[in-house]
Amino acid sequence: MIESGMSIRRPSAAFMASHPAHSIALGFGAGLAPFGPGTAGTLLAWLIGGFLVVSFPAGVVLAVAAVGFVIGIWACEVTGRHLGVPDHGAMVWDEVVAFLAILAILPPDLPWQAAGFVLFRFFDILKPPPIRWLERRYHGGFGVMVDDLLAAGYTLLCLSMAQRIFSG
Repeated sequence: MIESGMSIRRPSAAFMASHPAHSIALGFGAGLAPFGPGTAGTLLAWLIGGFLVVSFPAGVVLAVAAVGFVIGIWACEVTGRHLGVPDHGAMVWDEVVAFLAILAILPPDLPWQAAGFVLFRFFDILKPPPIRWLERRYHGGFGVMVDDLLAAGYTLLCLSMAQRIFSG
């Protein structure tokens, strides 16, 4: 086990397996991707969401995302402390949960989901106001999780506006 306060540049599979919180926060390995771990986490959410949105009503998928959010607060808090970096780039559970929430609301069509994917990654990377402010204001597991929910909100707002513009 890594002692609290130690800093790890890049977590390993062994680190991930050393605690259940690490496995969750690192997206069951998606966060170990050498390039674009946030994108890998979002792709994991798309894979999970692809099953959930065709199998369950939107309310159930949103409930799964809400439970994932609460679990993510704990998992990211523990993992950030063990990594010595409160919001380490390998922690991708925030992307997983936020994109699941997006998929619960979007039409289950590939063009809508692809647009949601691109916009979500754009807002998650760019962090327009007040996302960056939230990221700086709130720390620990909650801080890790909450900024991606706002990026999800921006994504859904843009897609809603696009739907209104293009549908009439």
